[in-house]
Amino acid sequence: MISGAKNAAVAILPAVILSDEPCIIENVPNISDVRISLRILEEMGARVECIAKDTYRIDASCIKKCCVPYEIARKMRASYYFLGALLGKFRKARVSMPGGCPLGDRPIDQHLKAFSALGAEYTLSQGMIDLRADKLVGNPIFFDVVTVGATMNAILAATKAEGMTVIENAAKEPHIVDLANFLNSMGANIMGAGTDVIKIRGVDRLRGTTYTVIPDQIEAGTFMIAAAATKGDVLIKNVIPKHLESITKKLEKIGVNIEQFDDSIRVTSDGNLVKANVKTTPHPGFPTDMQPQIATLLTLANGTSIVTEGVWEQRFRYVDELRRMGADITVNGKVALIEGTGSLMGAPVKACDLRAGAALIIAGLAANGITEIEDIYHIERGYDCMEGKLRALGADIEKVTVPDDSMSDSEKKVV
Repeated sequence: MISGAKNAAVAILPAVILSDEPCIIENVPNISDVRISLRILEEMGARVECIAKDTYRIDASCIKKCCVPYEIARKMRASYYFLGALLGKFRKARVSMPGGCPLGDRPIDQHLKAFSALGAEYTLSQGMIDLRADKLVGNPIFFDVVTVGATMNAILAATKAEGMTVIENAAKEPHIVDLANFLNSMGANIMGAGTDVIKIRGVDRLRGTTYTVIPDQIEAGTFMIAAAATKGDVLIKNVIPKHLESITKKLEKIGVNIEQFDDSIRVTSDGNLVKANVKTTPHPGFPTDMQPQIATLLTLANGTSIVTEGVWEQRFRYVDELRRMGADITVNGKVALIEGTGSLMGAPVKACDLRAGAALIIAGLAANGITEIEDIYHIERGYDCMEGKLRALGADIEKVTVPDDSMSDSEKKVV
């Protein structure tokens, strides 16, 4: 059963700030990025109550603080969504520069461009971003590059601005549509989410709502590739097959069998995998967050595959770890040449980021022998009980803490 989408939840939770009434959010994934977001809300004064498994009631009407402390925000990239939400509600915000996975330069200049277009002024000092506006006024916003984070932040800030905001060259990912649907369910007027032009007519007030977060397409894709890598037969439930189209088409080309149903997808593989070329691009192209996983699968395929990274310049940092397991991969800039070896060997490896960690789990499942993965806190940022779900499918996997008092949580291992 696939959990709620990480990339949607970490924007929807800050968006609750814009409401004048309590909201109930369902299908919230139990991951560290979500727990950090909830903690930030509580520290600012919101009342957060877990009322059922994966369901939270949040009353942000009592928030008094407009500051997200550095010590919390540095632990996750998506802390910057509090900028747009706080600016939209209070016309001011103070948030530290975001953290998250080290995937290369990820500037926030397009976020600041959007805020400035709406009438906000900003200062950057000692790692903190300060935003202030006497009022927010709708205006055209054109992004120089397609950017998911800035698109979502612009939506948050513009929802209660005066007049019409038109965002051009907007990102089109499913979680952007989910954020817009959530805000519209509270009374916002957002049109065009999922296209490259989004129009937002500002409203004065947002009411409470009950909303269900969409399933996580990246978690679903990760399990699809895990099934393919292990010659499995897996029915993956609670998915939106349309969100998986780019992943499905590429896996079918590699030789994986896929059946689609209304809200589930079945993946089977006999292990006869063939080479493929993959290039990551913004939605609806192949997602960058699936690149390490499919590259791992291609190490098991026959022939030479080429994987081109079109989004993050440091997405291939995991390759050295796969080489330790016997993979034959050569990286030149944003291009990886993969010579399929047909098999991998268990080895001690280290997760360098969230999706790299997921790729190493797939490699460990397919490899001969035991694989130990360090720094699994990266994996826990975006996957809800991954080891438990894999065990339910028959995997021999467990999470353990190395019995050494000198080791931190970041040195925990999956075996």
